[in-house]
Amino acid sequence: MQPTPEQITGLILAGGLGRRMGGRDKGLVPLPDGRLLVEAVSQRLRPQVGALLISANRNRSAYLPWGDEVLRDLRPDHPGPLAGIEAGLLAATTPFVLVVPCDAPALPRDLGQRLAAAIGGAAAAMPHDGTRLQPLFALLRRDAALPLTRRLLDEERPRVMDWAEALDAVLVEDARLAPALANLNDLEAVEKFSDGP
Repeated sequence: MQPTPEQITGLILAGGLGRRMGGRDKGLVPLPDGRLLVEAVSQRLRPQVGALLISANRNRSAYLPWGDEVLRDLRPDHPGPLAGIEAGLLAATTPFVLVVPCDAPALPRDLGQRLAAAIGGAAAAMPHDGTRLQPLFALLRRDAALPLTRRLLDEERPRVMDWAEALDAVLVEDARLAPALANLNDLEAVEKFSDGP
């Protein structure tokens, strides 16, 4: 049976160091229309999920308006986005978690529905934009936390793609997803962003 939005917790990943943003806290960078990156992502994600969590290791109080709870990594030294996913999976109380990064303000408004329709009995469903797998936009079963924790314990900085491939996720392939899943990785990309439908 397809998971409903009430069975899905949203998780926005905003815990990175923002190196390509000059060290700025990426989720709190404003778009040309004045909204913060995390605000724009939250507005698109919230209607698709029940609860909404944000993974942030800095300025946690500044993120509170855009989620129900702000989490920090359970591990020191910023081991990467997988640590944020681990924290979200362990904090969630629903059977599924829909993960998205904070720098994708054109997030598809139906991403959760599309991934939920595809997941079936798999551990995860992830989009493929016709060119590459997009593992940081993923619908995960909450019980994916245990193998992720093992990977984080065994490897110093595990690669996201290695983790994604080990999950044997169902892929939702659609070349039209590429613009909506584009990450704004630097300030120039942020300044050029214009919100679509």
